[in-house]
Amino acid sequence: MSLTRIGVIGAGTMGSGIAHVCASAGLHVTLIDVSAEALKRGLAAVDDILQRQVRKARICETERAATLARVTTTVDYADLAEADLVIEAATENLELKLRILRQIEEVAGSDTVIATNTSSISITQLAAILQRPARFIGLHFFNPVPAMKLLELIRGLQTDDRTHALVDEFATRIGKTPINVDNAPGFVVNRILIPMLNEAIFVLQEGLASAQDIDTGMQLGCNHPIGPLALADMIGLDTLLAIMQVLHDGFADPKYRPARLLKDLVSAGHLGRKSGRGFYPYASALRGNSNE
Repeated sequence: MSLTRIGVIGAGTMGSGIAHVCASAGLHVTLIDVSAEALKRGLAAVDDILQRQVRKARICETERAATLARVTTTVDYADLAEADLVIEAATENLELKLRILRQIEEVAGSDTVIATNTSSISITQLAAILQRPARFIGLHFFNPVPAMKLLELIRGLQTDDRTHALVDEFATRIGKTPINVDNAPGFVVNRILIPMLNEAIFVLQEGLASAQDIDTGMQLGCNHPIGPLALADMIGLDTLLAIMQVLHDGFADPKYRPARLLKDLVSAGHLGRKSGRGFYPYASALRGNSNE
């Protein structure tokens, strides 16, 4: 069995990116969200990436049209009945993800692999609500999905070898490099990255340097391609806070406590690029996007 018919739940930044890389690899994608408007934005995001690729002569116009035609949008979970793999890519919220996973399993076939794009929540915990947890696995994509080559494959306690082998093959087919990760809060990359970003926010909060100087320092002093505060804005400060809270709760270690400034910015609705303001102002924002 190979995974050729892909369902993606959530047409936000991550979901539309996942839909793009799957369709570009010749796979058929069913993209689901709560409203026609959200799906319209998601499909437009996919087409925007494709049009940029045409302008850069990476693909031709015929390839753009064919790739876009492989993405079907719907609000009806019943359209997932024929999917080989369904990837949940909603906001980093435990209750929301559990509700979506139950909806997926109600309509998916008995052999369908179900995956979550969670960036920090326990795969074992999510799998526990499913009737067939052996076919469940974590597929952690990185933002922006079309550009980032890494894919973390996270097995829960219940995940079987067949499921892991299928998604490992899938990762290669869509042009990603998979790494195998045990189930633990934050997995590997975010376990290292997110506390670093949180520490940069502590530095700003304490007035040690400006946001621009902190970012310049890390870019030139550590050879990072983007500064930690600009990266936090790109990820989304609400997502960053959610991951820090998972780390703090999961390890019960005060070193993972979220910075007060981070919590204040999220409370104020200053979420980074997607809201138009975070540590920096942004002229254009992806407003109305409810997915991670």
